[in-house]
Amino acid sequence: MPEFDISLLLDTGTLSVRDVCCRGECRHRSAEECAATTHLVFPYRGVYVRHVGSDLAVADANHVLFFNQGQAYQVSHPVDGGDACLALALPEALIQELAPPALLQRGAPGLSVQSLRIDPRAQALVALLRHGLVGAQLEPLQAEGLLLTLVCRSLGPRTARAAASTRQRRRLVDRAKLLLASDLSRRWTLAEIAADVGGSPVYLTQAFQQVEGLPLYRYQLRLRLARALDRLPREQNLSALALELGFSSHSHFASAFRQTYGRSPSDFQRTLRGRVMQESH
Repeated sequence: MPEFDISLLLDTGTLSVRDVCCRGECRHRSAEECAATTHLVFPYRGVYVRHVGSDLAVADANHVLFFNQGQAYQVSHPVDGGDACLALALPEALIQELAPPALLQRGAPGLSVQSLRIDPRAQALVALLRHGLVGAQLEPLQAEGLLLTLVCRSLGPRTARAAASTRQRRRLVDRAKLLLASDLSRRWTLAEIAADVGGSPVYLTQAFQQVEGLPLYRYQLRLRLARALDRLPREQNLSALALELGFSSHSHFASAFRQTYGRSPSDFQRTLRGRVMQESH
């Protein structure tokens, strides 16, 4: 059985989009791989770790990862369950036009950081694009407009935040992110997380806020809601989904979803099932 299941969702000659699902059986670093062209990769289910030399990035639904043309990398899956991502291939000229200068590599194609945190609106765009393309509900021109909107939201300084801290703090935060992703339904306490990853609760709280720009609970909440975005089109019982994802009730889930994405889960479910929202920005 192949490790990857890759589906081409769109190829306009300018942009190409693939849905990439990985079984995640390689717990340790994989063999080195190299992207033929620069990709923006949006994980929407599961988690993995991407290694570039001694640097690493945790890939989950709160981030976009940059796979630069010609850059060697390795992947590991310290958490069971595999992962799934939306992979967007961009020509270098388009990256140069859209990316802030501070994010561009000097003397090489691609971007200067491994990943950036994305906001809830970008997460919603990922879900709308994926479900719309899979269901053939988006025309190519409409899909390209949404994709460029997604790229701009992901690269723009007002909607993304690069980790800005010491390597020691980033590694501590990475361990916490992997722990949160390992069991979305669990209601962790700060003491439990700190004991598992090492460090005091106060230090972990400060480090996570500095690196990710939001508290641990908010980060976990966004992971849960991103999983809901992935599952909504297939779900018949939203109350059961809410409990499975760790919410105390359907109303708790609906309130968090509406506050984050601006609409109720049932309304968003109808959109993903066929009533494609005309998003332009």
